[in-house]
Amino acid sequence: EVQPVESGGGLVQAGGSLRLSCVVSGFTFDDYAITWFRQAPGKEREGVSCIMTTDGMAYYTDSVKGRFTMTRDNAKHQADLQMLSLTSEDTAIYYCAVREARPGPFNWLKSYEYEYWGQGTQVTVSS
Repeated sequence: EVQPVESGGGLVQAGGSLRLSCVVSGFTFDDYAITWFRQAPGKEREGVSCIMTTDGMAYYTDSVKGRFTMTRDNAKHQADLQMLSLTSEDTAIYYCAVREARPGPFNWLKSYEYEYWGQGTQVTVSS
């Protein structure tokens, strides 16, 4: 079974940085999307950043553009999220999700698109 495992969360002051990692085991397919989501208390889960093996590009939600960078190591089945200039608005549980590539429309921002989820890692930014 495909299993993402997140690490790297913690407590950081506003303006600081954190690096999250997601290691995925149990792959049975070659092409997929791997995406970081986050969910703050009382809010819906939102897509933060995505890399698809089909084009190798990283996509970002508007609120993190210029501050977050997502990278992928194919050999390690790992995807990292480097987060800079953190604010209290970034406080959330961060989840790693994986979706096997398949034909048809795909909205990477939507949580219902993904079959496999990690347990999440807490990021808390103190102001």
